[in-house]
Amino acid sequence: MADKFYITTAIDYSNGEPHMGHAFEKIGADCIARYRRLRGQQVYFVIGMDEHGQKVAQTANDEGTDPQSWVDGIAEKFVAAWRELAISNTDFIRTTEQRHKQTVAELWRRIQAAGYVDKGTYSGFYCVGCEAFKLEKDLVAGVCPEHPTREIKWVEEPNFFFKAGAFKQYLLDLYTSENGNSPDFVRPKAKLNEIRNVVAEWDDDYAMSASRASVRWGIPWPGDDSHTVYVWFEALINYLSATGFPNEGYDDMWPADLHVIGPDILRFHAAFWPAMLRAAGLAVPGGIWCHGWVNTLGARFSKSAGVRLDLREAIDRHGPDALRYFLLREVPWDADGNFTWERFDARYTSELADGYGNLASRILAMIKRYVGGVVPDAGITTELDAAGDRAIADYKSAMDEHLIHEGGNAAWGLVARANRFVEETAPWDLVKQGNTEQLNRVLASMARTLARITLMAAPFMPGKAGLVWQALGCAGDVNDADWSQLQSPAMAGRSVSKLAPLFPKVQG
Repeated sequence: MADKFYITTAIDYSNGEPHMGHAFEKIGADCIARYRRLRGQQVYFVIGMDEHGQKVAQTANDEGTDPQSWVDGIAEKFVAAWRELAISNTDFIRTTEQRHKQTVAELWRRIQAAGYVDKGTYSGFYCVGCEAFKLEKDLVAGVCPEHPTREIKWVEEPNFFFKAGAFKQYLLDLYTSENGNSPDFVRPKAKLNEIRNVVAEWDDDYAMSASRASVRWGIPWPGDDSHTVYVWFEALINYLSATGFPNEGYDDMWPADLHVIGPDILRFHAAFWPAMLRAAGLAVPGGIWCHGWVNTLGARFSKSAGVRLDLREAIDRHGPDALRYFLLREVPWDADGNFTWERFDARYTSELADGYGNLASRILAMIKRYVGGVVPDAGITTELDAAGDRAIADYKSAMDEHLIHEGGNAAWGLVARANRFVEETAPWDLVKQGNTEQLNRVLASMARTLARITLMAAPFMPGKAGLVWQALGCAGDVNDADWSQLQSPAMAGRSVSKLAPLFPKVQG
């Protein structure tokens, strides 16, 4: 496994406040990033804001302010939300930053110098909501299906065009052959097939508009400031900007190992982005993960369609760690899933309060009560240790493949097994029988297992896992632990402390 792991999420568009869809993507990517740190890798985790384009300029105008002031205020709200949800990003990039502007100019200068840019006139439909050009076949009843309440506009203007069709065969090969350590450039497989079908329809001379002459809120086109770089062909470059390109040392981070995105932006990331990089002579990312939608009442969250669920309300209901856990366990990372308050409450009660929380409380209390609060030095393992070995193997297999929901299944399967083990071994009866040897063996096994569960849980709920880690007497932050502590937790002789209820039940 490489020492470096560079993961990104899509940068969020600055026309509104953070919502559940934004949160799901950031939480999922954060879980992957935290797991990779547990595996011992140097993780670079980049998120940020997409701050240019016609839609941002219009929104700022509607709010009676200038675009820069508007995006500054929106960025503050996103930063605060991700801090509260414990997103462990190492960088937060904004496309209005000078470092991004420098990278955009240099990349397009290289693409242009390589002969992959033409100048012409664009005529066609444009959806301001998507900030994207649309073919007539993309419309439903004359409107964009993603933004049915917005008017589709016919646009005719001079543009610079990126000759993406020149990379058709390269892209098809990228999708079908083993490329270095990434045989599946796009995952899950259904999305790989989808983008392959899209690119297969390109003509060799297919070109995509890469600039706008009518939009001033953007980065000037290199060599012609009467144009700005089309917002999508600018925003994609943030992943490279965060590395410091074109400055020396950028390749310490680049290429990215994984771009995490939503289904609506697959074409830009899986087709245009690698084609742009190839045109500039740069390495392409290791892979793209396309997660599904978080739905409620049968529809995905969408500001324009009026389907919303307040993120503030969801965080306040059971706390940020519980929301992180619920989203990652309830919504498959490779498919769509549903959010309901009933399911949130049910998982909180059964899997957190009565599951992990109850297990941690019982084990710590029994060690305090029966053996003076110090984990016994009993090296003989039990069936619970063997169950832990199997759970860790399943957890690693799933998390290595970015199947977060399956990793959660493995960890919480061990929670259930450990709770049964407590009942089966009945330490309280061992105390009454005076069977000190067996008592020490059982309690030591329980302590090791709780430590293992806590380490596996940390990428899902870093705050609560940290509290258990401290109560177990383990040194340092659980989020700084390493894989050896998961495989062979050294618990003998550690002094445990009492733990307040991790997941208090709602009264009434």
